[in-house]
Parts: sequence; C-alpha cells; structure tokens
Amino acid sequence: MIRPACAEDAPAIAALMNHWIENTAVTFSPVPKSPEEISATIAAKAQLGHAFLVAVEGGRVIGQASYGQFRGGKGYATCMEHSISLLPGLSGHGTGRRLLEAVEDHARAAGAHQMIAAVSGENPAGRAFHERMGYRLTATIPEAGFKFGRFIDLLLLAKFL
Repeated sequence: MIRPACAEDAPAIAALMNHWIENTAVTFSPVPKSPEEISATIAAKAQLGHAFLVAVEGGRVIGQASYGQFRGGKGYATCMEHSISLLPGLSGHGTGRRLLEAVEDHARAAGAHQMIAAVSGENPAGRAFHERMGYRLTATIPEAGFKFGRFIDLLLLAKFL
C-alpha cells in the first residue's frame, strides 16, 4: 500500500534512509537523518503541497518517495526533483515503480511540468531504474559529490510529466 507519510512514520523512514546514507554513495549526504528532521520534512512538504509518500507492507514502512521544487524561485515553479528509496533487498518487486508513479501523478496534478532525478554516478541500478521509468540523461556533473574520501559524478535525468 502507498499512502502519505505521517509523523509516526518518521523513525522508520529515518532508519531506511540512514542505511543508504551511512553505507553507500547513492546519496552524497554523510549525515544521518533524525526522526525529528524527517517529521519536519513531512510537514514542510505538506505545507507546500508536495507529496511525501511511504510504501507499507505488513504494517512496516518498506519505501519512501517525495518531491520538491528543483531550485528556488518562481522560474522553477514547475520543475520538481524527487527522492526515492526502498529497504535494502526489496528492489525488483515493483514497489519503487509504484512509489515513483504516485509521486509523478501527484506532481502532475499539482501543475508540475518536469521531474528531475539526481543520481549518483556510483548508482548504476538507480540510473537504470529511472531510464526504465522514462527518464533521460540530460547532464553529468563530474565530481559534484564527495563521500568516503572520493569525488563522485552526479547524473541528472529528466522526465516531462
């Protein structure tokens, strides 16, 4: 089941995201997220009219997806960027697809024209997933990120909604 995230989901979402933050270079963030930070993000996205969704199975949060404006300012008001992640080992079962489709549908209904995926150059599975979902590589920013003592390319993929 996919539904809007709520404050009670924050600890599970933080644990899910922190796995990827602490153990991989799929995100460049080196700082784990606290449940309080996640709860505040859920509230802020709701206030802006942006979705923060969770996939739930057996009462357990197994995935999250959200979106927000790509860059600040009115000129970017219809260009969004999303974040998506699943618990380790759960890819390949359609949950990510359903989460991303739900985020895209929400953004489209809110008037968004385009969705951006910012994917680590060390995440070929993330790139392949987005390409299967209709995203196309629009830019590579060499060495945009730094984590685990090395520079990492950032890939920007885009999809018109």
